[in-house]
Amino acid sequence: MARRRRKQLSRNMSGIIAGVVIAVMVIQCAVDARELENNTGYKGTVIPGAELMEVKCNPRQLNNVVDYKGFLVGFNPQMHVPNWVSWELTAEETKGATPRYNKFSSDPNVEGSAERWDYNYSGYDRGHMAPAGDMKWSEEVMKNTFYMTNICPQANSLNTGTWKRLEEKCRQWAQADSSIIIVCGPVLTDKITEFIGDSRVAVPERFFKVIYAPRSNRGIGFVMPNGSVTGGLQKAAMSIDEVEEITGHDFFSALPDSIEAIVETQNDFHYWTTLK
Repeated sequence: MARRRRKQLSRNMSGIIAGVVIAVMVIQCAVDARELENNTGYKGTVIPGAELMEVKCNPRQLNNVVDYKGFLVGFNPQMHVPNWVSWELTAEETKGATPRYNKFSSDPNVEGSAERWDYNYSGYDRGHMAPAGDMKWSEEVMKNTFYMTNICPQANSLNTGTWKRLEEKCRQWAQADSSIIIVCGPVLTDKITEFIGDSRVAVPERFFKVIYAPRSNRGIGFVMPNGSVTGGLQKAAMSIDEVEEITGHDFFSALPDSIEAIVETQNDFHYWTTLK
């Protein structure tokens, strides 16, 4: 009889322990699911936009980070152009009504900043990296985009062509997805053979742009020649991994490694073109 009671007690204890283990597993699964949901962004990422804007710059490039209101610049004082420029664009910000400022100037607080007249008679446009059109939500931020630290020599056919179309697409994507993170700049791993102005501003042969949509957990990249883009946006599209390989930069490193790996291998141009 005592042996039977001991067996029954043992079974009861085993059942209690099993129940506790199952409960812990259920709670852990819920926590893991919530963390995955938050990190992937399917219902809103918990990672602040400021962290997603950070770029691990190619270690071979001089890189002085300038924190302007509205965007970040990783500036190269040797080349007198940015290595990269990053910003978050929300759906609400695309509705801004601030008129275009349109007055370029050197930033006296940044070593190596080009002068606006370096571009005179060069044959190149003063090409915005963070576009003025994304900053109509603030007069101050709009003016900041006209600092020469945010500018690169761009062929007019690129600046007013495929590059402009991609800027316009980004505004549509921000409206469709509520917010996106954008990083762009010149490809300075190419051999630079042309310089303009007294400052000797580097003329890039190519430009890149990478986009991450936190809520839909989507990413895409683009690399374009500094001129006409044969085949347009679709031809220029590639994965963010490929852009990292070309530039030597590391984008969106604030994401968990497993999520970053998924996002940065994507190149679903059709998905982005269907966003309205």
